[in-house]
Amino acid sequence: MSVANMTKSKDTFLTHFEQLENQGSGAAAWLLPTRKAAFARFAEDGFPTTRDEDWRYTNVAPIAGGSFTRGCEVESKVTTKQIEPFLFTDDCMLLVCINGQYMSELSQLGEIPEGLVVCNLSEAAQSHSDIVEAHLARVASTKQAPLAALNTAMMDDGLFVYIKKGVTVTKPIHILFLTDADNGAVSTHPRNLIVAEASSQVSVVETYGTLSGKSHFTNAATEIIALDNAHVFHYRLQCESEDAYHVSTMQIHQHRDSQVHAFGMSLGSALVRNNIATVLDGPGGHCSLGGLYLVDGTQHVDNFLTVDHAKPNCTSREFFKGVLQGEGKGIFRGRIIVRKDAQKTDAVQTNRSLLLSDKAMVESKPQLEILADDVKCTHGATIGQINEDELFYLQTRGINEQAARSLLVFAFASECLSDVRIESLRKHLSKRLLTRLPHGELLGDS
Repeated sequence: MSVANMTKSKDTFLTHFEQLENQGSGAAAWLLPTRKAAFARFAEDGFPTTRDEDWRYTNVAPIAGGSFTRGCEVESKVTTKQIEPFLFTDDCMLLVCINGQYMSELSQLGEIPEGLVVCNLSEAAQSHSDIVEAHLARVASTKQAPLAALNTAMMDDGLFVYIKKGVTVTKPIHILFLTDADNGAVSTHPRNLIVAEASSQVSVVETYGTLSGKSHFTNAATEIIALDNAHVFHYRLQCESEDAYHVSTMQIHQHRDSQVHAFGMSLGSALVRNNIATVLDGPGGHCSLGGLYLVDGTQHVDNFLTVDHAKPNCTSREFFKGVLQGEGKGIFRGRIIVRKDAQKTDAVQTNRSLLLSDKAMVESKPQLEILADDVKCTHGATIGQINEDELFYLQTRGINEQAARSLLVFAFASECLSDVRIESLRKHLSKRLLTRLPHGELLGDS
């Protein structure tokens, strides 16, 4: 990308930032220095390029060279009927953001259990400033992540979840981010903060989708803080327009005996980059990171993971799968770090990819950095095609070739969904998966 275009793109977001400052954005005064520091970091580093090692396989020039309007400046009239395809159950607490702005008239929180605070981030920055200020932007580093810095500087509305000590939240919390780009390309910067105190438990679902229009840029960030013995189940569905661009940052900080189970499914967008980083900062912690991505045409999905075992007796599991067809490209890079004092670490990292065309490409790079000597760490990556013997077997049982191929691909991909604990969500994701598989309609409700 030319220097001129890089400068132009930074100038565009500088204009957005100045507008944000002038409007005040309803933000608490304590948040302004954080925003300014983050934008200064972004202005210094600019957009990453393929010369940066962490971005060598993903070119964000289409984003950096794009012309986007701030989402909050675009008028949108969305009805309850329009959001229904993105919902998986009525039995949840629902928050809806359109073009980065919280819509109370579309949200359905119902009766909030005692010991739980759930609201949009803008409200929380005012009404629960002590908790938000103590945790917001403390986990999501901006030093080597310019787009995370841009999110912190420009953060739109989002989700704030605070679970008090010993509280178990039985209903899932669903935050729905939808973009209405019918009047032109827009950029949004959703921000979520989840704080689970000791011995608490919660399930959170994030969905990112497109209502209308084509090209738009979503730059999302989520911070999860799990204190001693807290259990957090986090699920993420990205199903935006295939002309959109999506960059996400998830930063997880875990304390003693905590458990975080996170799963993400990427189905849409021309370019997707998922940055996931976990620090196991207390003995006995467990982290499970799972992912499934499907690409077609010229779609590009990059999953970049770092699991940092900072304390002893912790376990981690990474399990990612990709299904690629057309000229799509999938990237998986997983890095497990075991610090010197993190003895008795048990870590497993697995990446499997299924190629359905000759032009689809996969780059897989699992990586271990072990500084301790009493550990159990493994990693592996496989890339393959449909097994012709299995295909032949299904055909001998009266299943036509197209349906047989779809069945084999569905079996390969749906394995990732087995760990989704919310049954209604698991069914919803399975249906989404079928709509993206070649000839998936032939499988019906199977």
